[in-house]
Amino acid sequence: MLRTRSPRAEPPTTEASRRAGGAVELRGVGHDFGDLRALDGVDLSVPAGEVLGMVGPSGCGKSTLLEIVAGLRASSRGTVSIGLPRAAGARLPACALMPQRDLLLPWLSALDNAALAPRLAGLSRAEARARAHPVFERMGLAGFERARPGELSGGMRQRVAFLRTLMADKPVLLLDEPFASLDAITRAEMQTWLAGVLAGDRHTVLLVTHDVEEALYLSDRVAVMTPRPGRIAETLGVPAPRAGDRAAAVSSREFALLREHALRVLAGEER
Repeated sequence: MLRTRSPRAEPPTTEASRRAGGAVELRGVGHDFGDLRALDGVDLSVPAGEVLGMVGPSGCGKSTLLEIVAGLRASSRGTVSIGLPRAAGARLPACALMPQRDLLLPWLSALDNAALAPRLAGLSRAEARARAHPVFERMGLAGFERARPGELSGGMRQRVAFLRTLMADKPVLLLDEPFASLDAITRAEMQTWLAGVLAGDRHTVLLVTHDVEEALYLSDRVAVMTPRPGRIAETLGVPAPRAGDRAAAVSSREFALLREHALRVLAGEER
């Protein structure tokens, strides 16, 4: 039986969080690819300013769900709302999607890649650069403004890609396996870095990952999905998300118990 556990600690409801992000609501969302049912009856409520992690087996429809939320794909069934009910095409202006690959443009500098969204919105190159430049130091990229993507490490490329997503200035961020291509050490470093960024920027975030530990560390809540057709098996509240000391956080007894429970849900032992 599918269950939802009430979160132990809801993110604070502040004027800043209301301005920063739009609430995301999915009701009975399903999607078919021909005769293949990829998603079936997905219900989710993501308050403004919350980080929701999503984990599930390969092929359960996690990436498809992000595309539906973003309005890049119309669902076969159900409704999706960001703030107010909107058709698929009308949701895209509210969302910024970061795909698994960084997709940086190799002929542009790191600064110009990060400033791509303001440029596409009509700002001049100088104006777009002026908007992105102050954020480079905060993102740990100071000194690499002129570097081309081929001159950056994998972790730095991901930072530039995330900054480009932030610079789109959308209330909802959709992150699809942002660190999947990184080695374990770099991935842990990037998780710590992203935890700090998310703690200061209360966007509404949907984070898709195969890594249960990553989801629990970075998120306020974690939705565990079933095998295809994807449904929400259980939603887990995270008691202390994005702690400053990652090593201490992921090695704590409470974190370990929650991780083991999530893994049992993934294996179908807790449904």
